[in-house]
Parts: sequence; C-alpha cells; structure tokens
Amino acid sequence: MSIGDYDSVTEMMKNTDGVAFRDADSREATQRYLLRNPDLSFVALEGDHIVGCIMSGHDGRRGYLQHLVVLPTHRKRGIASRLVEGCLEGLERLGIHKSHIDVLQENHSAHAYWEGRGWKLRTDIRRYSFVRSGSDNA
Repeated sequence: MSIGDYDSVTEMMKNTDGVAFRDADSREATQRYLLRNPDLSFVALEGDHIVGCIMSGHDGRRGYLQHLVVLPTHRKRGIASRLVEGCLEGLERLGIHKSHIDVLQENHSAHAYWEGRGWKLRTDIRRYSFVRSGSDNA
C-alpha cells in the first residue's frame, strides 16, 4: 500500500459497515504511518481496482493490524487471509510474533472472521484511550 492508494482505501473504509473512519485516518496521518511501517500495509487488486486493504505496524514488541476491508463482492475468495498473512509475515521478519487487532463491538462479521482464524478474544484487559486534541473523532 502506498499513499497513492489513500483515496480508494478510505472510500472502501467509509462504505463498509463496522469500520470506523476517524480524524486519525487523514491523508497526512496515513502517510506518516506508512513511512513509519514500510512494507507492512497492503492492497488487493483486481486489474487496476482496489478490492481489499489492510494496514499494520508495530511498537517494537507487538504488531497491530488495522482496517482490514474487502469489498463485499470479493469476499469468500481468500483475499482477506492473504492480506493478513502478508502483514504477519512482514512483522515476523522484524522479530514480532504476537499481533493484535481492535474490532468494534457491533462488527459481528469481523468477530466471526478473526475467531474463525484462531485469533483469541482478550477478556483479561480493557483498552483505555485519551485524546488530547479535544476531538471525539480522533
């Protein structure tokens, strides 16, 4: 994935139920993310058309996957699995063997997807967030 894919990727995100698009997903923030985490985010193409995407990065110890989206018309073809595997392989090359993904509570299809692939729901921790900018959409 490159910043040149931004418009197509964000359009997919905005039109996919259960995926949140926030101020933190701006073009500038996405470019910083891609530069900080080279070769860890991917798009799936059919011809010249983007039909899927995923972003991933790390903090030096753990990997973080975000924004896995595949167009509804292209699901059940293994695209999501290949995108996820690309991220996990890239993270493993960097010595990172454990990864996380956040899924919105109401995104039941995403819950089924991740659990069906062996990802474990964490019930022992709670994530807290703090936004300094004052925006509720950060």
